[in-house]
Order: sequence, then structure tokens, then C-alpha cells
Amino acid sequence: MEIEPSLYAADFAYLGEQLDVLLRTGARVFHFDVGDGHFVEPVTIGPIVLQAVAPIVHGFGGAIDCHLMVDNPVKHFPQIAAAGGDSVTFHFEAVDNVPGTIAAAREHGLQVGVAFNPESDPEEVARVAGDADLVLCMSIHPGYSGQEFMPEAVERIKRLRAALPETIHVQVDGGIDNDNVRTVYDAGATLIVAGNAIFAREDLPRSYRRLVQALA
Repeated sequence: MEIEPSLYAADFAYLGEQLDVLLRTGARVFHFDVGDGHFVEPVTIGPIVLQAVAPIVHGFGGAIDCHLMVDNPVKHFPQIAAAGGDSVTFHFEAVDNVPGTIAAAREHGLQVGVAFNPESDPEEVARVAGDADLVLCMSIHPGYSGQEFMPEAVERIKRLRAALPETIHVQVDGGIDNDNVRTVYDAGATLIVAGNAIFAREDLPRSYRRLVQALA
């Protein structure tokens, strides 16, 4: 079980400091969103930023989980691996061959996940994601930080968990806060991404710990 701070919501003027604070608080997996301006409208952070933050995270024994909101994820795998990414998650809707894309990520030594948008069918995704390490159920429409959690996502998380082998993690991303984190966990999620619930607060350690404590 991990609460993953989403760096998309961080203050980039103080990114290194914020990472250090959260690592010392106990965070060990960080979510790194990459948007290409095509699959999602915003162009977000990429390999140059990843290369800068990876040594900080790895120095504490942590990992960086890269969520590729892009049209052609395979093209980005070599750069992500070279910059220090530990895992890549690509979108079910962005590729024609999910098992082949998973295999391509493994060729670069990366762990791999398959994400799907709210409109996609959890069981359909589960049928082709059997070789992945995780499947990411989006609880918002991807692309923009700060959106509200979609309540209907809870049922999709339950359906996804029931359709996957127990060895594959269920990850949830979008609108997570202290009020819904326990519900998401109880529905079957073991990797929970949180952005504004951590970074929009002045006291980062307290915000992170509150999410963790909500699961205790």
C-alpha cells in the first residue's frame, strides 16, 4: 500500500525541497505525469525534470512512477529509463497492442502499468493487462490537476479489482483527499495518487500523514 504524491501538483520553484521533506516524512513512491499536448491538452514535465529529481528520490530508496499521458508511449520509454524512471504507465486508449507495449517497456528494465480513462470498460482493460505490474483506474479525466473525484469511479475500481489477478496492483489517480481515500482503498486500490491533497497545503508532512492515517 502506497500513497503516491503527484509531482504535477508540486511547487516547481521548490521541487527539490518538497521532495526532501516528503521523503523524510516517509513517502517512497512519487507519481510523475508526462503530457504531450496531444493525448491530453497540457504539455507537462518530462525527462529533463525527471533526471533532476531521480537522484533525490533514489537516494532515499524511493521510486518514480511515470504516468505517460501521450499518444505514442513506446517512443518515450528509452528517455524515461535513461532519466531515472522506475516504472511507466501508458494509456489503454493510446495503443493498439497492450501486451506488445508492456513487453517494450520491460526491454528497458521498467516496471509497467496500464491506465484507462473513465469511459473505458474495466473488464476489457483487465483482459489485456495480465502482464502488467499495475492497472491505473482514472477517477478524473486525465490531463489537469485539481479536478474533483468522480464518485462513479468507486464501482469501476471494484470491478477492476475483481477482474485482475491478486498479483497486479490497482492504482487510482484523481481527486483523492482525506474524505475518499479510505473508500478507494476499501474498493481495492493499493497505490493511491494524491496531488492537491498534499501539495496545496502549507504543511506537507501533516498532509501526507493525514492521508496515511486515514487508512490505518
